[in-house]
Amino acid sequence: QVQLVESGGGLVQAGGSLILSCVASGRTFISYTMGWSRQAPGKERESIAVITRTGDTYYADSVKGRFTISRDNAKNTVALQMNSLKPEDTAIYYCAQSYNDFWGRSYLPKVAEFGSWGQGTQVTVSS
Repeated sequence: QVQLVESGGGLVQAGGSLILSCVASGRTFISYTMGWSRQAPGKERESIAVITRTGDTYYADSVKGRFTISRDNAKNTVALQMNSLKPEDTAIYYCAQSYNDFWGRSYLPKVAEFGSWGQGTQVTVSS
């Protein structure tokens, strides 16, 4: 069973930036699709950024142009660079892993398509 550990959350003012990081255990990280999701109070968890093992990326419209997902296979890590943060970005952010390659997929993979999850890291954006 893979373990995912997120870090990098915190409190930031609107317009600021944060970088979230997720470290995965296991020797086959390079084979997985990795993603970031978030859950705001009273709302369902939503997928926001995904990167496949071949480097294809997908973003939710709400973060496109502001957030960037990347991976370092040598370090078993996936990062989420978040710029121009808004109060509505306040949520718990989760790292997730999927065995699916999503070949030919034209839309953002959904939360239900990921099987392993981290514990989450809180991001709070003040206005």
